[in-house]
This record gives sequence, C-alpha cells and structure tokens, in this order.
Amino acid sequence: MDIRRTFDILPHLQQKYNKPDCFASKINGQWTPISTDEVATQVNLVSLGLLQLGIGKNDKVAIIAMNRPEWILADFAISQLGATSVPMYPSITVEDYKYIFTDAGVKAIFVSDQKLLDKVREATQGLNIPAENVFSFDKLPNARHFSELLELGKKGNPADLEPIKAAVEPDDLLTLIYTSGTTGQPKGVMLTHNNILSNCRNVKRFVPVTSADKALSFLPLCHIFERMVTHLYLIYGVSIYYAESMEVIADNLREVKPQIFTTVPRLLEKVYDKIVAKGHQLDGVKKNLFFWALDLGLKYDTQKDQGFFYNTQLALANKLIFNKWREALGGNLRCIVSGGGALQPRLARVFWAAGIRVMEGYGLTETSPVIAVGGYEPENNMIGTVGPIIDNTEVKIAQDGEILTKSESVMKGYYNKPELTTKEFDEEGWFHTGDIGELVNGRFLKITDRKKEMFKTSGGKYIAPQVIESKLKESPLVEQCMVVGDGQKFPSALVIPSFDDLKAWCKRNSVDCNCANEELVKNEKVVKMYEDLVHKYNNGFAQWEQVKKIVLLPKLWSVETGEMTPTLKVKRKIISNNNKELIESLYQHASEKHQAEKH
Repeated sequence: MDIRRTFDILPHLQQKYNKPDCFASKINGQWTPISTDEVATQVNLVSLGLLQLGIGKNDKVAIIAMNRPEWILADFAISQLGATSVPMYPSITVEDYKYIFTDAGVKAIFVSDQKLLDKVREATQGLNIPAENVFSFDKLPNARHFSELLELGKKGNPADLEPIKAAVEPDDLLTLIYTSGTTGQPKGVMLTHNNILSNCRNVKRFVPVTSADKALSFLPLCHIFERMVTHLYLIYGVSIYYAESMEVIADNLREVKPQIFTTVPRLLEKVYDKIVAKGHQLDGVKKNLFFWALDLGLKYDTQKDQGFFYNTQLALANKLIFNKWREALGGNLRCIVSGGGALQPRLARVFWAAGIRVMEGYGLTETSPVIAVGGYEPENNMIGTVGPIIDNTEVKIAQDGEILTKSESVMKGYYNKPELTTKEFDEEGWFHTGDIGELVNGRFLKITDRKKEMFKTSGGKYIAPQVIESKLKESPLVEQCMVVGDGQKFPSALVIPSFDDLKAWCKRNSVDCNCANEELVKNEKVVKMYEDLVHKYNNGFAQWEQVKKIVLLPKLWSVETGEMTPTLKVKRKIISNNNKELIESLYQHASEKHQAEKH
C-alpha cells in the first residue's frame, strides 16, 4: 500500500497486520490490548468529534500527556482532518505553555491528568481557547473526558471523512514541535507528513523488526525520535506496549519481553551502574567472574575479530554472566536504539558483548529526526560513532567542521520565524545542524561537539566542552557536569555527584556521609577524591583542554529548575548565571597568583 500521509498507515495495518494488540497499556494492573480495527474505529470517531467542535484543516490541536494509546489515537485523528498536532512536554513551565498556545494559535487541547489540566487552565487564562475544547485522557472531575469526544463523533458520518482525508497532501503541515533549545524562546519546527514518512522509509532497512515483535515505548511521544519510531513500528506491524512510568521500566521489560525499545543514553547508564553496583556486592569467585566478564565486555569491538581465545572467553562470559543481563531486560531483546545525546562507548561495548546490540543514532527535530544510525550488523556499527548516513540523505562537513545535510526529511522551517529559517539554510539549500563532526573511514559519522557551545580560552585555544563532559560522566560517581572557562586561562568544571554512588564510596572509605548533600560536597576527602578522578580523566586531552579546577554542587539540575531542556541538555547560560560567584571564585585565586608573579 502507498503510504503518503501518516494516517494511511491505518488501512495499511488493517489489510496487512490486523492484530489483537496493535497497542497495549496497563489498566488496573493488567496489560490491556487494543486491536488494529478498534484503533482505526476510535481514530475516526475522534476525527468526527473534532469536526463537531469546528476543528478543520490547518487548525492547531495540542497534546500534553505521557505515552499512552490515546496519544496516538488523537494524533492520527488530528492528521486525518488536515489539522496540525502540537505535542508538548508535560514538564515545561506554564509560561512556555502560554507562549506555545499563543504562537501556534491552538484551538483545542488534549491532556492526560489533573496536574497537567491545572497547568493548562492557568496557561489558557485570557486566551481564546474554549474550556469545552479541552479533553482529558484520565477521568477527572470538572473536565471533559476523551470518551465524550468519541460519543460526539458517533453523531457524525464516517463517510464524511473521506473527502476531507483525500484533500490532505503529503507536504501539508502535520505537526508543530516546539524545541526549547538551550537559549531563548521555543521555536516551532514545521514538519510535514512526508518529512516523517520519508525518514521512516530511509531508516527502514536499519531496524531489524517484524510483525511478530513487540516494542516497549517510554521515551516521550512529544519528542520527534519516539514519534517517528512509532510510525516505523506501525508500518512494520510491530505491537507497541506503553510503559507505566520511568520508575517501573525494569518491571515492564520483564512483563512485556520486547524485541526492541528506544532510549536515551542516561537510562542505559543507570541500567549499567545498577548492574555494576550489584557486582560489587558479590563475594569471592562470583565477584571475580563478574568483573572478568565486565573487563572482557569493555574490550569488545564491532569492527574487529579479536581471535579464538577472546571469542571463547566471551562465549563463556555470556553463559555465566551476561545471560542474566538479558533476562533482566526481558530475555527477548534484539536491539536497543539510543538517541538524543552522546552514548559513552564503554556502554555500547559492554551491551554488544552481552548480546544486546545498541544502535546509536543522530539527528535533530528539524530533520525528522534521523540523519545517521549505527546498523544492527557489526560491520555497519562502529562504536564511538553514530553510524552510516541513512538512505537518500546527503551530508557534508563544512570547512569549520559543521555537519550540513539535505533530504526530504528536513523541515519546512520555523513557524512564524522566516528570518530564523533563512539563517539555518545556506544559499545551496544545505541545512546547518550546529553540530561539529567528521566522517570516519569515509562512512561512519562521528559527532565531536555543538558548534555554539565551543568556547575559547584567553590563550586563544578552542575548547569542546561536551567531549570533556562525556569523558567525566564515564565515572558512575559523576551524575552531571558542565565545563566552564570562556575567556579564562584554563577550563574548570561544575560537578554534581551521583549521591547514591558517592555514599557507597564513603562507606567503603570510612568517610562520614550521615549529613546533608550540602555538607558532603564540602568534605575534604570527598573533594580530593573528585579532584583525583578528574585528574585521571584528563589523560588523553591536550594540556589546554584539561580541567584544572572543580567545584562540587549539592543539587541536580532539572527541567523544573530551568537548568535543563526537556531533552535533558544543559542550559549553559542559565547554569553559569546561577553559579556566577562560584565560577568566578575558581579563577580568582589563579588571577591573584598571576598578579603576584607579575610583581
């Protein structure tokens, strides 16, 4: 079947992969499936219900909810009308909601729960969005429930939808995704049906799934990565099970036993750290075997056959140790696709060694999103890179190292921001990603830094902070960090410990940790340990890149504090302003010492 618009996936599913569990979610403690036919029926009812409210072509409808079947039902229903979905992160501020509702001209809103409904009501005060156009997925007092929209839809005639759907073109606007970025107001990225579907077509051969498979979904659907992958799953006929929450992912993996899931690197880091922490709790032979297997895993290389002796040991390690890792992830996992940030190579090595293939990808909201992805086959996956460029996608590296791209998946532009759109494309039509990278062996793309985040020391040397930060975060003792030093003689770092791991270290080293985090980060032994840690990780960096000073902070940066984006990227300017005096104190002594030497 020719899938030209996203909603064409529904008849394709009904004809080719009609299943009892197209989607599934946990209701009252039980996994509850929704069949393919029921999905198609409900989507049509929601479309007809929205028509009754006066929603039509080019109107904007917001979706604010964690992942669940209703999210996708609403999304398809909106798209069938030629209207535009505006997915939003549940975690952003009321001010951001208000800005997006106003900028997009939102006419109706879907929300999941009471907390989000309260935020929406506050944000819509004074805006021309009728209260009766706000629907909740949970049953809430004083709110119109999703089922009311389905009932409203039953008053309409499904035949009326056909000419409306027929009028929707592949290049019509499908969705407006507002990227918060690390500076300034959110920007509405305009993506068409063809933008997302072309990305699905171009990554299809890289993703090893069939209609017999199940996927667990927990990355936010408002993020383009999970959204595109969802369309890809459905094109393949993969059943999608929606996780209850991030807190019970481990339980859900064991219950669903999926063949695939997508993730961000931080979740894999936490899984790895928990496994290693359990290894430390073992005794004697079991502990020795665990760390023998781990060391083998850290040497794994997809691009190199390490010979009979290594392969024999690895096969034994898989039988004795790594089989338990696979069981903990459900036992059926074929691969994990990682995106949204840099994956530490050591994680990829260990998971590949354990028979869990990690495919790291790269892209932007503006590119729908995938530009490159590591293959499922070892020969198409080079650890430390984001893999080969996907099909029908052009990439070139500019003279300054910036990655430029062209493809059908590149956005139409930024909504209401023509000047900004023009700025991101050059005269030859190349989209400027803002990322610095290189092609390894002529085919594997490697990301080295964000162009806008590089800074220059007073000595004129450029520093790529993300590379250094990624290295420091290889330690399980480091939860978050940010390298600073623009215009200074040397780089320094703000470091936030992983407090659970730090307290375990304290107990092993007889350091009192029965105190508040604010006191713990000032403990001389703790500070010395982190200074030694940073000194160790400085190896491999040029002299001018090495972090000379650190300061430990007691509280995590978060979306709620405004110091992280919803995709968990640090907002450097805000963090720098919030810690201005601390950062200045790192360089004050060096400046005083320099002055003394001059005299």
